[in-house]
Amino acid sequence: MRRLEELSDHELAAAYQQDDRSAPHLRANFVSSLDGAVEIDGQSKALSSDSDSRVFSMVRRLADVVLVGAGTIRDEGYNPLRLAAPAREWRTAQGLPENPTLAIVSSRLELSPVNPVFQSAVRPVVVTHHASPPDRREALGEVADLLVLGEAEVDLKALVDELAARGMPQILCEGGPHLLGALTEADLVDELCLALAPLLAGPGSGRITAGAATTLTRRMKLQTTLAAEDDYLFFRYVREA
Repeated sequence: MRRLEELSDHELAAAYQQDDRSAPHLRANFVSSLDGAVEIDGQSKALSSDSDSRVFSMVRRLADVVLVGAGTIRDEGYNPLRLAAPAREWRTAQGLPENPTLAIVSSRLELSPVNPVFQSAVRPVVVTHHASPPDRREALGEVADLLVLGEAEVDLKALVDELAARGMPQILCEGGPHLLGALTEADLVDELCLALAPLLAGPGSGRITAGAATTLTRRMKLQTTLAAEDDYLFFRYVREA
């Protein structure tokens, strides 16, 4: 098993990089406790560590667009999406925009236009459906580009296709559990990066996925395993052909 601390940033990027960046690819990145908790006291940040932050930042560096549910924006207190200088320099050298785009999925559009997340380096995209409140669409249209896909719920397949058509085929889902559940149900998850925190959270917390029960299963193949000095483990699973 490879040690995270022994990898340079270049080697870590290579461990998570897609061979063909032009092909649409949806990667989900989550952290979980040993007993399956997705958060402690309502926030996933309580499960993180320096090693998890390093992998999290590297996976973000590789993305064209970061996909997040509106509930996660509210609950986690998301900061504006702006990468650090080394990441921006790396992306520029790879012929990529300095920063990925933030895309927020929301049915009810319960987001304030003055939320700091709308001060991201790239103008965010808000994704909703035709039944969402028109007045909230109008308000959020002042601070973000709107994508209206689907009649009564967001058409996630159409979203993946639209992002690819806009030159953003490398999609990173950062949560929350309901968004991951919906993406899984739609069979759109190509990869899961899972950080396993060496903690027992006890009962009460949900899993990294949520939503209505489904009979769909998708076999995944272990691609990479990394171990860190703080006893965190990092697994990269990809969709089997």
